[in-house]
Amino acid sequence: MASKLQLPVDESVLLRVTHSNLKSFSADVRFSLEMTVESVKEKLWRKCGTSVDSMTLDLYDDTGAKVSDLSDNMRQLGFYSPQDGYRLHIIDMDPSSVTSGGWLEDISLVEKYRISDEAYDKLDGTIRKHKEKLASQNPSIHERKVPDNYMEDLCANVKVGDRCEVEPGEKRGVVKFVGKAETLMPGFWVGVHYDEPLGKHDGMVKGKRYFDCPPLHGVMVRPDKVKVGDFPERDPFEEDEI
Repeated sequence: MASKLQLPVDESVLLRVTHSNLKSFSADVRFSLEMTVESVKEKLWRKCGTSVDSMTLDLYDDTGAKVSDLSDNMRQLGFYSPQDGYRLHIIDMDPSSVTSGGWLEDISLVEKYRISDEAYDKLDGTIRKHKEKLASQNPSIHERKVPDNYMEDLCANVKVGDRCEVEPGEKRGVVKFVGKAETLMPGFWVGVHYDEPLGKHDGMVKGKRYFDCPPLHGVMVRPDKVKVGDFPERDPFEEDEI
């Protein structure tokens, strides 16, 4: 009898990832034990913005005790014997890094451009001018109001914690909020924590916090843009494999 082909099993580990500069950054990420430390850093760079050359990694066990620093970029992750539930801490060594200074988490630190109403009214091609033009062409436009229960029926099968995919772009993440959002238009909204920094905020919209996530990982969308189901986190390295 012919022997069955035994395919190699790629062992992996689920680690909690934290960051020295981003206090709100915390994510569970699965890594192959066969990945080199350098490959681990490249994967993390896509998630937090810290460059590979400026990144050092410390491994802690589930009691908070430091196990090792991952100082050899050429060694495989499995050499350090990580286990599910261990914490991988990113230290950004670049003082001029995009993650330093706190401005990625505290938008009050970002200088904002302001313009007076008088100067804005003199500009052409603005949203205000567009709305005024529409109103002059169709006076009833201001009478159309979005009902408070707008798209409520589409939220029936969407709940916090669901894995999801958001259109357009098939962006994946986790549902973090379902309901009405007082700082947005009437109707129902879904807050999503993207797996990668493809969002617009950290869960705070116009001064109101709806959920928590790392900077540029959060988005609020209408329910018709969200599809829940078995949408695991994509491995960015899968595209490079044959």
